[in-house]
Amino acid sequence: MTEATMEAEALAPADAKEGEVATPVLWADVQAEHLSMLRLAPLPTDRATGGRPLRFVEFGRAERHSKDFSLLRMSYRLPGQKTRKEQNNLDIWVDHANRAVRVGPESGLQIEPWNRGLGRFMLAQGIHWAQKRWSEYRIEGIALANKDALNEDTRMRRDHFLKTQGFEVAYADPQHLKGSVNEAKVGNLNNSWNADKVQIVEILDAAQMLQQADQKIQEQEVTIRKAEDKVSKYRRDDSSLRFTIACLVTFAVFQAGLLIWIATHR
Repeated sequence: MTEATMEAEALAPADAKEGEVATPVLWADVQAEHLSMLRLAPLPTDRATGGRPLRFVEFGRAERHSKDFSLLRMSYRLPGQKTRKEQNNLDIWVDHANRAVRVGPESGLQIEPWNRGLGRFMLAQGIHWAQKRWSEYRIEGIALANKDALNEDTRMRRDHFLKTQGFEVAYADPQHLKGSVNEAKVGNLNNSWNADKVQIVEILDAAQMLQQADQKIQEQEVTIRKAEDKVSKYRRDDSSLRFTIACLVTFAVFQAGLLIWIATHR
């Protein structure tokens, strides 16, 4: 038995059933190492989640491998926005002894911002990673949180998200409260996502976007300066016209007064 296996078994939950994937904590401190930028396309305002403007987020991932376990850890970071520790994280654990895969964390996938395609993108990345090496492994079934089923719209969104990736959702009651995801073969899952919502931005693409943005800013500055020059010219012309009109009015009043004086002193 390897050191990694002993450590995993020692730290695994005591009530884990035989045959289930043990969730080791030997890589608990692993943080994102490979970073990339994602572009969230602007989408129409949603009645449930509000506005969905253009945004950019940092996507990070890290891998660890041993004889007994493999791990893919993924996370998001949003510039200028704080999130809770349990948000925007997804782990894919592979138990080679049992030829099984588990998706974590146990609290469920919590994504912020919601309804932008990030959850599907992250899960698709995890499926693709597992399929490259362990397509014959099974991904174990899990019970779905009851709180997500209290709102019909939320439940339908969740079920659609899971079914789109190839999972089978089943319910033990007609009220659709006690839901679960059935066990599935890794190779049968769908590793695609909605590329119209989430695009991976490479370094050169990001540099080109910044360059284009800088050029547009410079062009706008030139346009603004030209507009300001025109406004200043119109103001000067307006002042000249006002002065001319005032002189003409004064002269007309003087002429009228002179004519009245001549008429009254004949």
